[in-house]
Amino acid sequence: MGNAVARNRAKRRLRAAAAALIPLYGLEGHDYVLVARPATLTRPYAGLLEDLQRALRAAHAKLAAAKPGGPSA
Repeated sequence: MGNAVARNRAKRRLRAAAAALIPLYGLEGHDYVLVARPATLTRPYAGLLEDLQRALRAAHAKLAAAKPGGPSA
């Protein structure tokens, strides 16, 4: 991921995105793990927010499909 400065910048950007979106789109009782990729450092913040929102929706859809009695049962 780079040197300490780059890692800390990526961490700050992901924390800010999570703080903005998890209260709106997160499910209570669930933990979320964000993994920084090299593009985390250069992606516009609005793009990070879109990516995180899309990832949350996909994760929740996958969870719903895996539940007993869900669409895949």
